[in-house]
Amino acid sequence: MERPVVITENKYRFDDFTNGKVLHNKKKNHLPAMGWNSWNAFGSGNTQELTKAMADKIVELGLDKLGYKYIVLDDGCYKTERVNGQLANEQVKFADGFKSLADYIHAKGLKFGMYNDVGTNLCAGAAVGTCGHEIDDAKAYIEWGVDFIKVDNCYYPWDNATFSDPENARYTYAPNIKKISVSGNGFKGEYDVAGSGVITGKGAFIKDDYATGIGTFDGTGPDNTPVGDMSGELEFTIKVDKDGEYDLVVTYATGREVGVGSWLEVAVGKKENAEVFYDDFLPETPDTETFIESNKITIKLKAGENSIRLMNHRRQENTLCSYAALLEGFNKADKDHDVILSICEWGKTQPQNWGYKVGDSWRILNDITFQVGADGDPGKGAWESDYTTSVMAQYNKAVIMDEFAGLSKGWNDPDMLMIGMDGMDDTMCKSHFAMWCMMNSPLMLGLDLRRMEKGDKWYQIISNEDLIALNQDALGVQAKRIYSTLDKEHSDTNYIRDNNRIDVLAKPLADGSVAVTFVNCSKSKQKESVVIDPELIVEKIGDKICNKQAFENAKRYTVKNLWTGEETIENGKSFEVSSLEACDNVTLKITPVGI
Repeated sequence: MERPVVITENKYRFDDFTNGKVLHNKKKNHLPAMGWNSWNAFGSGNTQELTKAMADKIVELGLDKLGYKYIVLDDGCYKTERVNGQLANEQVKFADGFKSLADYIHAKGLKFGMYNDVGTNLCAGAAVGTCGHEIDDAKAYIEWGVDFIKVDNCYYPWDNATFSDPENARYTYAPNIKKISVSGNGFKGEYDVAGSGVITGKGAFIKDDYATGIGTFDGTGPDNTPVGDMSGELEFTIKVDKDGEYDLVVTYATGREVGVGSWLEVAVGKKENAEVFYDDFLPETPDTETFIESNKITIKLKAGENSIRLMNHRRQENTLCSYAALLEGFNKADKDHDVILSICEWGKTQPQNWGYKVGDSWRILNDITFQVGADGDPGKGAWESDYTTSVMAQYNKAVIMDEFAGLSKGWNDPDMLMIGMDGMDDTMCKSHFAMWCMMNSPLMLGLDLRRMEKGDKWYQIISNEDLIALNQDALGVQAKRIYSTLDKEHSDTNYIRDNNRIDVLAKPLADGSVAVTFVNCSKSKQKESVVIDPELIVEKIGDKICNKQAFENAKRYTVKNLWTGEETIENGKSFEVSSLEACDNVTLKITPVGI
């Protein structure tokens, strides 16, 4: 495939991202997935014997009874190339085939998960990505008995993804634009960007006398907030006297670098009233500042003012179409399927905007660790880092993404749990788990479970039923950050990357209670006393509390520490944590007495 799909229906377009409608009958109301994934433990060295051992250990430890159901094969399980166009198992590591392995896992009352990629190749290199094979692959997965599919984003042909040609920016950004002309029905007008163009959204800007940066910025890394506009457009307001067709000519210069591409979308109107009239490459120019005129583009205008939008939302639209094609394949293979689709495009295309349409969860950043394990090597995790490879890099983004998640949508995925990896002490592991539970993140274990025994330090963390109950609460509401020592007013939406702070998260529960976590984000002790009262909780999440009045007006509260199990009756109207050790947390369940 040399170019992305032609989009013929507005339901795949940017203007429909906010309409709340899912595609291809995507099933709703799935709680966050819980289970084990092979990648952090074994990388691409997983085998059927190791996978069976993990399934055995899940049952032996009783983790299945706590909700850990999915056993997921990550990269490294297929032959390096397709066989007669079909996916095939790697014959040494998975000699008995995937159907046999699925049967083994299902016989234990567990669920079977697999992995692929929307690109041409998998991240480890095998040339077996779903691109162009979605229908056949989905059929194979159904036949094998797959219950969960994680779909990655390496070697994606039309984006500057990891391992891709940087020149693919030509697909994801519009050209530089200097001016437009509009003519027809007795009307003629020329409009310079500097005098008449308006930049909307974020990322695009006017440089000298032309607009540049028109597109959607890359969300793979931690540099940009996930809240707010993720793309920029160039807009002109044109007033004409008559309804009819008009000729649009764009003066432009193309490039193959971040901020300047060759693909242009032209629309008139916004949201449900928008109509797209051009969606393709423009002929390339010698460089990014040699401007030429496009051929005439026929558009339709109405008498009065019209909004002409020059844009490129293909970074998001292409990726949505690719995941939607796989979902459509599952529907064709089995209309009653209940396969969980885990979107793993690393936040590159801002999936918090569109992921709910096709997926059950969506990764928000690149991997949480690049130092994965092998048989006998636990791999390495970190509490903090400059890039994505740490608990805090992932948390700092996910914690302000609560409004994108929910039972009718799906879940923000800050990647797998690193509990049991080197570099993560017991306190870090406890807070890591509490944060993921509060944020309704999928709980996918990543350690070699043979290293764990029932009752040991790691087991006590991942088997904490009170914490798991927060993650799996029937209300399905991600916690909101209601307070931070570094931002007392707008902690719910401001992106904070300085970890020298204490955060407070509040999560409403189906029984009318509220879970509250105080977490020390820093690697040093925080001595500052933090006090939270019911009024602040109600102010920040009151519309989500099941019985707001009962919570707000209660005279007393039962307060349970979910790590120690200690319960107290609080007669006062505040909840205080006087200090926190490095990377530590206190997680409470606060219940009005009488409900």
